[in-house]
Amino acid sequence: MAEIKIEKKKPVWPWIVAILLISALVYYVFLRDNYTQSESNTKIENSVSTDTIGN
Repeated sequence: MAEIKIEKKKPVWPWIVAILLISALVYYVFLRDNYTQSESNTKIENSVSTDTIGN
């Protein structure tokens, strides 16, 4: 009789964890930075505009 070699499937969950970590890193670097910059710009614009209205 011939031998049939059976290979076990490699687990998929390490790839899923790696994709989640990479996407979290991309979010933190690109999207989070834009949110904090726009928030700080809004605060600066509001403080400047309220100062000029009182004069």
